[in-house]
Amino acid sequence: MTKNPIINSLLATGYISLVAFVMDYVSSQPQKGPESFLAPVAFISMFTLSAAMMGLIFGYMPFKLYFDGKKKEAISLLFKTIVTFGITTLILLTLIFTGVIGVK
Repeated sequence: MTKNPIINSLLATGYISLVAFVMDYVSSQPQKGPESFLAPVAFISMFTLSAAMMGLIFGYMPFKLYFDGKKKEAISLLFKTIVTFGITTLILLTLIFTGVIGVK
C-alpha cells in the first residue's frame, strides 16, 4: 500500500499475526453447540478476506504505478516487497526452529 517494501512487509506480517491471534483465541474457547456448516463458511470467508488483504498490500501500489506509466518502478516495488516479506518469513522461521521463539 506504500512505496516502501519494508512497510508493506510489516503490514502483511501484522495482518497475518492478527489473523493467527484470532484463530488461536477462537480455537482455545470451549466448543458451544453442535458442529454446523458455519465453521467452514467462516474459514472460507477468512481465507477470501486474507487473499484480498494480501492483494491490496502487495499489489495496490505496483498496480497503480504500472498504470501510471511507471512500469519498471512497479515491477521493482513488487519484487522488493516480495523479497522483503520472504526475508521476514525466513527470520521468523529461523527464530522458531532455533527455539528463540517458543511455540505451543
